[in-house]
Formats: sequence, C-alpha cells, structure tokens
Amino acid sequence: MGTRFLELLEQQQVVIFDGAMGTVLFDHGVYINQCYDQLNLTNPSLIRQIHSDYIAKGAMVVETNTFGANRKKLQQFNLAAKTAEINRRGAELAKEAAAERVLVAGSVGPLGVRVEPWGKITQDEARETFAEQITALIEGGVDLLAFETFADLTELELAIHAASEITGSIGTRVPFIASMSVNDSGRTHSGVTPETFCPRLEALDADVIGINCSVGPKPMLELLESVRGLTTRPLSVMPNAGLPTMVEGRMIYLCSPDYMAGYARRFVQLGAQIVGGCCGTTPDHIRAIS
Repeated sequence: MGTRFLELLEQQQVVIFDGAMGTVLFDHGVYINQCYDQLNLTNPSLIRQIHSDYIAKGAMVVETNTFGANRKKLQQFNLAAKTAEINRRGAELAKEAAAERVLVAGSVGPLGVRVEPWGKITQDEARETFAEQITALIEGGVDLLAFETFADLTELELAIHAASEITGSIGTRVPFIASMSVNDSGRTHSGVTPETFCPRLEALDADVIGINCSVGPKPMLELLESVRGLTTRPLSVMPNAGLPTMVEGRMIYLCSPDYMAGYARRFVQLGAQIVGGCCGTTPDHIRAIS
C-alpha cells in the first residue's frame, strides 16, 4: 500500500491534494447540524461527486469524508455503532471516484474530547478509538493516512501509534502525513511550537510533516519559513481560504482561487512538496493551484 505515494515523494514531485469537504457540502445545502460523515451511507452519490469534482480540477490525492468519523464524535449523533461502516464506505467512495487515476488518503482528525492528563479519556482508550477508525479505512483500501488538524501533539502521537500497531499486525506499512494546526502566533492551540512537534513527528517516522487549517495562506507561508529548517521530511501545507467573515448572516471565506494559487507557488518555492486546501477551499481553488 502507498507505493505510488512514496514514489512521488522520492521523485520530489509536487503533490496536489484536494480542498475542503465540509465547505462544499454546505454549498450543496447540507447544514452543520448534520453529521457529515454519515453522508457516506445516506448520500453516497454526493460524496462521490465531490471527490470527482476535485479530481477533475487537478487533485492528485483526495481525502475520505471521515475527518470526524471516530466513535467519540459519532456517538453525539447516536452513530457510534456505525463507526467501522462509515469509515469503510468513505474509503470505498473515494476509491470509486479515484478509479486508479489518483490516490486516496484516509482522513483522521482529533477525537473531539480531551485526552489525559488534560481530559477524562485515557490514552489507551484514545488509541483504541483511533485504531477502530484506522482499521476500517485500511479495509476500505486507502493508499495513505492523513492525520490532520491536530492541536494536541500527544493525541496525534497516540493516533500514529495506533496506526503503527495495526499495520504491524497485518505486515503492511501504510504511509502517513502528520499535520498540526498552528495559529498565527506559530503555536498550536495547546501551545506546542514547531521546534517541538517537528522532531517528535520525525522520530515517529512520519512520511510527511504538515501544517493545516486555523489560518490563511499568508501566515502559513511565514510559518513554513521556520518549519522547513526543522525537519528533513517532505512538508505539507494546507491553509484555509483565509479567516471566515460574517456576510449577511453567513460565514464566508474570502481568499479567491487565484490568491490561493499565488501562495501555493510560494509554498513550493519554500520547499513544500504537498499543497492542498482546508476550510473554505473548493474545487475552483484546487483548479487554480493545479
């Protein structure tokens, strides 16, 4: 698994990921009080179409619609029992859209609850929760894993440990991206700096170290300038389309596709090998970036 992805990295090719899933779902009339991950079961044609739209605009990797599909988050919608099914189907839908033309990354986000010592969830329970989701994504056929938008470094490390245990048991290594969410001060929301998380993620054998979400392209470019000197691993950059602004009662991301594309070029010039988009980005942003 993941041979093609590793080959792209070794060849030092620029790899273009897709953009936001939630933003596009909202544009299709799916409101935020619904469970977006459940759409893998209730509206698979829409999810498949969004993947296809990103591919048509130039995405070389699409991420599964599973960012929040862990048991802890799904139980808020009384869907914990469907955790494996939602993740497996999410991987299958992305693979169907990819049709062997592009790669599929299994999206894994934070649990949405605090892990000890800051919360009530034990580290063992957190690791088991991640393992359930990751197992289903691998069963669904993902080419790599994308751990993204983590603010708690310990939680991200637990997710990576869970993946390592699973792949070790099946005898197949699955490449992965480890991406932290950093604010415009250069720290995660839990106060961790790149000087801390880059070497720790490299020690866990992350194939790619990334930064995503929280901020727009300008502060992320400034952050990339410091991150690039802290690790020898390929770098991933996936900013939001700026910060959301309230316009007529709706939150709007104001960075245009061309504006994002200009920064994407600068990301690559500074050493980023993977470029994509997070909140507020659409297939049009990916077209411009591509």
